[in-house]
Amino acid sequence: MTKTIFIASAEPYSGKSIVAFGLVNMLLGKAQKIGYFKPIINHDPREKKDVHIQTIIEHFNLPINFEDVYAFTRQEAMRHLESESQGEMIDTIITKFKKLEENYDFTILEGSDYDGEGAAFEFESNVRIAKNLNAPAILVVSGERKTTAQIINDVLNLLRNFEAREIQVLAIVANKIHDGQVDDVRQLLNAQLPTDTILAVIPADKGLQSPTIKEIYESLDGKLLFGEEYLSNQVDNFVTGAMHVPNFLNHIKENVLIVTPGDRGDIIIGSLQANLSSSYPKVAGIVLTAGSEPEEPIVRLINGLQNVVPIMSVQTGTFQTITEIAAVKARITPDNVKKIELAIDTFNRHVDIALLDEKIVTYESDGMTPHMFQYQLGKWAKRTIKNIVLPEGDDDRVLKAAARLVAQEIVTLTILGNQADIGASIKRLGLSLDPAKVNIIDPANSEYYDDYVNTLYELRKDKNVTLEMARDLMTDVSYFGTMMVYKGHADGMVSGATHTTQHTIRPALQFVKTKPGISTVSSVFFMCLEDRVSVFGDCAVNPNPTAEQLAEIAISSAETSQRFGIEPRIAMLSYSSGTSGAGEDVEKVRRATEIVKEKRPDLKVEGPIQYDAAVDPVVGKQKMPNSAVAGQASVLIFPDLNTGNNTYKAVQRETGALAIGPMLQGLNKPVNDLSRGCTVDDIFNTVIITAIQSQEG
Repeated sequence: MTKTIFIASAEPYSGKSIVAFGLVNMLLGKAQKIGYFKPIINHDPREKKDVHIQTIIEHFNLPINFEDVYAFTRQEAMRHLESESQGEMIDTIITKFKKLEENYDFTILEGSDYDGEGAAFEFESNVRIAKNLNAPAILVVSGERKTTAQIINDVLNLLRNFEAREIQVLAIVANKIHDGQVDDVRQLLNAQLPTDTILAVIPADKGLQSPTIKEIYESLDGKLLFGEEYLSNQVDNFVTGAMHVPNFLNHIKENVLIVTPGDRGDIIIGSLQANLSSSYPKVAGIVLTAGSEPEEPIVRLINGLQNVVPIMSVQTGTFQTITEIAAVKARITPDNVKKIELAIDTFNRHVDIALLDEKIVTYESDGMTPHMFQYQLGKWAKRTIKNIVLPEGDDDRVLKAAARLVAQEIVTLTILGNQADIGASIKRLGLSLDPAKVNIIDPANSEYYDDYVNTLYELRKDKNVTLEMARDLMTDVSYFGTMMVYKGHADGMVSGATHTTQHTIRPALQFVKTKPGISTVSSVFFMCLEDRVSVFGDCAVNPNPTAEQLAEIAISSAETSQRFGIEPRIAMLSYSSGTSGAGEDVEKVRRATEIVKEKRPDLKVEGPIQYDAAVDPVVGKQKMPNSAVAGQASVLIFPDLNTGNNTYKAVQRETGALAIGPMLQGLNKPVNDLSRGCTVDDIFNTVIITAIQSQEG
């Protein structure tokens, strides 16, 4: 079941608010605590609060502070676009949304309003937000001033854009549809939309689309002269009072707003009389232009009348005033309970609520975007704070990563090296890392040294390791750090920034050893691609695994995938797919696939399969149409180290993907290796996954 729905459109004034009100009302009947979040709002709340957000919060008495329901103003979001820091913006949105989401049974997300320039940026941002928050969508398209063909085209284009990003669309709402188009729009969309997508076609309703006198008054910045108690009057149309009264009266329609110069006392009196007469439609109000006000006898006459409609004076001329009135869009405000109830009723009448509720309950997503993955890593690591040892305290990258980790309170750290040298490096680098907040140990001078020497000697004496050799080995930071993990003085180790893979993992293989039932230590990389996270294994340890080893690598990688929130769909990679190829290498992969199926029939696995057929839905369907893995593999197992190492580096360099790892799997306690070309980000992320691994014990 999903706990979130994203309401999105691709244009302004689509009527998203109707869906928002209807959803909140619907969900409050099923859950006690409903949250609301709008990632990007139009204005700085210190200057002008978003009326729609206020209405949602106040009408439904949602226990949310205004400052918690948004992440950025539109201006702030545009600055991120200009500085090419959209990734940072998405990270902030995820963090703020997840903090809000934790307190509610269900949270409604609402996309931006397309108020001004940058519509293309806003649309792309909405799609990225929905994808990264793993939220199914309800898409809203306006039919206002559109032909039937334009409505259908807009709906299908919007749907394709979301489906291309693998965002599940629960429902399409075609809103503000002219009465004469309703049946055609419904019939044409039903014929072209996926059968599992709910369709709601909502006819245009003046009660929802027409602004109130108050909205027009505030937009025109006018001076109210009379009728304050009727500011909620609905304005369905307007007319200029610039003709003789008999002709003018013929132009009065229901809920009309009359625009006329203030010196036209005849129009003013005729309008007020028409409003009182049962022979004429209701007048909504009067706007007096050019800064003019009625003469004193007219004012005295009005003061003696009852039920006077709102009359306001504005500084602009008649033509400009009419133009500004035509541009006023209706809003649903906290004080307009009638319009709120109409919006809810409209949603209930035109949306299949029972079917929508069923789709919410049954919705499942196995997607994981890079931004969400990294957010989850930090969250998981903080569940139980672990102590990770970093043996290479003489490397600037290690110290920079350590500063970030300590600042974010993700782990506690032990750094190996000379305390004075490390302190000097921290100062030289200008890091905000308090040496007192990390445990700095010089192995040869440590209180643990003698105990570690004796432990190593006892563990390895049958391998011809003498006490003197143990003393020498224990001055090596890799041995000392690994022994800390073995003895429980640290929960995991990350090394390899300045040491080879063999130097890093040899001590772990010698005395930490493998888990029961595991004979092959292997590795995986978490490949954070643009819109998904894939697991690549083995790209760092086993040069030419046998079929049995390859099967064990696949099973271990699938378990790692599950542990880190990614549904495992295993692709056993080769240079041919299915039964199309033959040869020793293909047969090894085929045999490994059979072993995986025998040992773990619960896992989805396909092999042999080519890389393109594994990850591209179109190619996968062509080459292996009946496969549950082809085109959507999340765990990719390479047949040998040569293929795996080169492929992960090619993908990383050519796509700009973030490669987190390698993470070793199969050891009793976590020891992870870095590449000597690693970045600060690589160290930071590897420490986090090591901390998460260590929580299993």
